[in-house]
Amino acid sequence: MSVRNTVKSIQDIMRQDSGVDGDAQRISQLCWMFFLKIIDDQDQQLELMQDEYKSPIPAELQWRSWAADPEGITGDALLAFINDTLFPKLKNLSLSGKQSDRRRVVRDVFEDAYNYMKSGQLMRQVINKINEVDFNNLAERQHFGDIYEQVLNDLQSAGNAGEYYTPRAVTAFMVDRIDPHPGEILLDPACGTGGFLTCALRHMREGYVKTLEDEQLMQDALRACEKKQLPHMLCVTNMLLHGIENPSFVRHDNTLARPYISYGASDRVDIVLTNPPFGGREEDGIESNFPKHLQTRETADLFLALIVRILKPGGCAAVVLPDGSLFGEGVKTRLKEQLMEECNLHTIVRLPNSVFKPYASIGTNLLFFEKGEPTQEIWFFEHQVPETQKAYSMTKPIRFEHMKPCIDWWGGAKREGREGNNFAWKVTADEVKARNYNLDFKNPHFVADDYGDPEELLRKLNEAETETAKLRGQLKVILEEALLR
Repeated sequence: MSVRNTVKSIQDIMRQDSGVDGDAQRISQLCWMFFLKIIDDQDQQLELMQDEYKSPIPAELQWRSWAADPEGITGDALLAFINDTLFPKLKNLSLSGKQSDRRRVVRDVFEDAYNYMKSGQLMRQVINKINEVDFNNLAERQHFGDIYEQVLNDLQSAGNAGEYYTPRAVTAFMVDRIDPHPGEILLDPACGTGGFLTCALRHMREGYVKTLEDEQLMQDALRACEKKQLPHMLCVTNMLLHGIENPSFVRHDNTLARPYISYGASDRVDIVLTNPPFGGREEDGIESNFPKHLQTRETADLFLALIVRILKPGGCAAVVLPDGSLFGEGVKTRLKEQLMEECNLHTIVRLPNSVFKPYASIGTNLLFFEKGEPTQEIWFFEHQVPETQKAYSMTKPIRFEHMKPCIDWWGGAKREGREGNNFAWKVTADEVKARNYNLDFKNPHFVADDYGDPEELLRKLNEAETETAKLRGQLKVILEEALLR
């Protein structure tokens, strides 16, 4: 059976279980089980390669010990083991104190995980299906990685879980334009399910990783953080699937909970790629971690302030932000002023409202900036939905090839040779300052339809309604006369 059919069979079995309610719970259930199978397959390979290697999971809790035998424990005994032994012990694994301890990865994954399944018999069926996938087989792992990507894509329609997923066309485009190299410290401070990380890994492996040293250099320079349990677990599993031996760099924490001033030189990074949560409000007290003039409870604003802080001189960032961040006032104005003073905000790509549907239907923008020099001018590029469709949707999502017009226009590494066209224009820093740092510049090449003077339109409407009433009266008379004949 193919890997795709295996995953479909697993989902069909889970739908029969009364304890699993909806996509988000099903995906969460799938994830912790896949995590244990993947890390056990990885452990077995590392045990062969490294004489002194020791699994982060105690022997009796390893997948091979309780799940690998298709005739192994099932029913109530299986549920009791999972709920009363497996979960409690993995949630309380003792740590060595080292940040890179693989046991930390396991404990963080299970910290808030939950077994939703109530049928031990169905649980055994799912386990036996998972055993059909060999994650040490490179081809199978890569194929499963593609399917896992589709599972993550399903999150877009899984209620609020959609906020954890950024369309892969968008992440791939941002990574392609930033062009990370092995050894450059790359951070996603709100990493969700790990889309920017996986795109960056793929980009570097295809273009720059030639040796084992390159691979290690790349892996050692990754940084990430995710506050919520489900996307953190999905991200860690995603990293394992993409050949990351130790995904302990994916912290289960709130990046904003650390005082702004405490981020020093040792915390600086070369690259930030992120889609910070927007429209959300941080809990009480988080804003007090920031300087008075930047204090707000709007999550996206706080992340933007932090990104400017932690970039190294010469470092670059690509960030997804909503339209409100462009035209907002108050703290948003001060943020944009600081951004343009400390960084070269060289490009803003404006995306249509439908890119993030169905989770969100608001206009979004991709901001590209480099730290070290103030902004002199900003280029805007307005992305267009293909002519063959009215909007992006779940069945017709944005694809990487849709970004080709922007890539063709972009220019080289230094963005040389850019020219204005129907979808690209530039503004000066002075123009932005004159608008009180309102960055919501509309496409000057697009002429809005002229519907005329409102008062004239109202007069014509009244005349039309009067004429309609007159005709209605005439029609009534004609019908009455016809009935009397």
